[in-house]
Amino acid sequence: MKTLSNLSDFELVQDFIKGNQASIEILINRHRKKVYTYIVMVVKDQYLAEDIFQDTFIKVIKSLREGRYKDNGRFLSWVIRISHNLMIDHFRKEKQLSTVSNDSYETDIFNSRKFAEPTIEEEMIHGQITRDVRRLIQELPDDQREVVILRHFCGLSFKEIAEQTDVSINTALGRMRYALINLRRLIKEKDLSLSLK
Repeated sequence: MKTLSNLSDFELVQDFIKGNQASIEILINRHRKKVYTYIVMVVKDQYLAEDIFQDTFIKVIKSLREGRYKDNGRFLSWVIRISHNLMIDHFRKEKQLSTVSNDSYETDIFNSRKFAEPTIEEEMIHGQITRDVRRLIQELPDDQREVVILRHFCGLSFKEIAEQTDVSINTALGRMRYALINLRRLIKEKDLSLSLK
């Protein structure tokens, strides 16, 4: 018999709808990093990101209880769409849709456990690369930045990105292409080295 943590998103949603609260906790923990990373990369404020993250999952739970979620195998994409809409609502209310604080935050969103026990020097270099990449991404136009974040930090396919941003797949691919061209140009202009070696 499958344990809860081995169930698919769909199975966990069904289990939660039937009344098992533990299922929603597993879903939240499973997607916490990607959803939070997406939010913090867009709003650039750790405390605001935490608020929107909580509001996102409150809305997810409410929608599931009210039967407003139709599973199409894209639970994560649906959650990110909710967080995206909450961010837009927030900035509309604040009348700063296009002006977001550039203040740095302490969370290392590029932290990866794939590297076994890096040296202190490697950690320092990795931290610098992380800060450099983060700054470069923030210099991209909004539409290009969004595609980069959704693709590389949230792991969405280009089809999901197209649906999320209400554009065609070709437009999403084009935005990614231009984002990469712009990132290469910025790296060259700023004479950055983004290598651990």
